Amino acid sequence: MSDNHGNTPAAWTAVIVALLGFVVGGVGLMLDPVNMAIFWVGVVITLAAGVVFVAMDKAGLHQSGH
Repeated sequence: MSDNHGNTPAAWTAVIVALLGFVVGGVGLMLDPVNMAIFWVGVVITLAAGVVFVAMDKAGLHQSGH
């Protein structure tokens, strides 16, 4: 298992972006009538979290700080 257990800037940024995507998608589903455009924007934001994580990992921000 890794030494950092996900406590890196890359991991936390990806989690925050994914959480934002879930919130946006959830809001789109709760509107009356359901707004599928907002839902799909949330899906794209959530998927972008993976891209952000990989980019930050390649930049060296997924290394152990100690």
